[in-house]
Amino acid sequence: MEILVQKFGGTSVGSYEKMNEVCKIIKAYKETYKDLKLVVVVSAMGRKGSPYATDTLISLLSEINDQPNKRELDMIMSCGEIISGTVLTNMLQVRNIKATFLTGYQAGIITTNNFSDAKILDINTERILKELNDNNVVVIAGFQGKTEDGEITTLGRGGSDTSAVAIGKALNCSRVEIYTDVDGIMTADPRIEPEAKVLDCIDYEEVFQMAEKGAKVIHPRAVSLARSANITLSIKNTLNPEFAGTRICTECQREYMEYEVKNSLMTAVAHKDKVAQVKIKASEDDFTNILNDIEKENISIDMINFFIEEKAFVVEEGYIEQLENILKKSNIEYSIRKNCAKVTLIGAKINGIPGVMSRLVKALSKENIPLLQTSDSSMTISCLVDSNDISKSVHAIHNEFHLN
Repeated sequence: MEILVQKFGGTSVGSYEKMNEVCKIIKAYKETYKDLKLVVVVSAMGRKGSPYATDTLISLLSEINDQPNKRELDMIMSCGEIISGTVLTNMLQVRNIKATFLTGYQAGIITTNNFSDAKILDINTERILKELNDNNVVVIAGFQGKTEDGEITTLGRGGSDTSAVAIGKALNCSRVEIYTDVDGIMTADPRIEPEAKVLDCIDYEEVFQMAEKGAKVIHPRAVSLARSANITLSIKNTLNPEFAGTRICTECQREYMEYEVKNSLMTAVAHKDKVAQVKIKASEDDFTNILNDIEKENISIDMINFFIEEKAFVVEEGYIEQLENILKKSNIEYSIRKNCAKVTLIGAKINGIPGVMSRLVKALSKENIPLLQTSDSSMTISCLVDSNDISKSVHAIHNEFHLN
């Protein structure tokens, strides 16, 4: 049995008009590939402000209780995908396409009991396969599952991507299609860089770095899962389905690395805003204790630079209050600079190409952009800048490395 998993994000199912486009894509596949079985994973309808979007559902509780119980929070958050899934299934049925809808737990998705950020433990595919054998398009609510005790759980932000890839892995699929509102993975955010172009292909590690560094096309957890199962991911536009989009796969790694060797080009520029720079003056022992407390509070830090006199790192602004409580307790000297942004250049074997850091620094300097901090790895160079300089920084780096 040949099975294809297609995932449609919130913007793709945000209205009847958008869902009609989804139905057209599904119908075209059914007519073109007679023996192909389709599993369709959906997100909640629309984004923040839409009546059934996840953030809207959360607000129904947060307006009553600043800290709602996570169990009940998961139950209300799971409703968004159930609404979009049942609506889409009915739209398929009235178009004479056999379809059935399953919630995450009806589809056999078993998770940990970590409410609002559960991890998938197993997927019992028996029900999915039964519906596929009955020639149904199986529409499944993404972002959710159940514990072994029957509690409803959600998978955290971007969880529908993870659902789709996990289901693809459980069904032994070789490919999963992710439909969104852009033509594929681009060399930069097109809302900031008008000359950004769509990448034909990219390897898992590079797109993982892009997602980690702020690009919002696909969730990092889904990329890691696809890589472990050697599943090719196709990123496509719901409103432009004929366009090939971007492939993410092992073959792309070889193709793209050969391309880079020939052209000495980087891959893309990603950015993340709403971060803060933290500088601490503390002894090694005091700083070790601070790091232990940060870990206990599940605070994620990035761009860590250690010097004898000073330690510096970056944290998302949402963690500042928790972090300050730790620092005040430690009775050490510190400063926090808010309204920063991290801009990252990504490329395979970036540290093997001489002069990359020099070119990047010169490009920012030429635009009079103050460079607050840097960090690098084998595939990335990240620069911390003032949030007001995001657009200029992305454009300067994108232009310097001829990504257009």
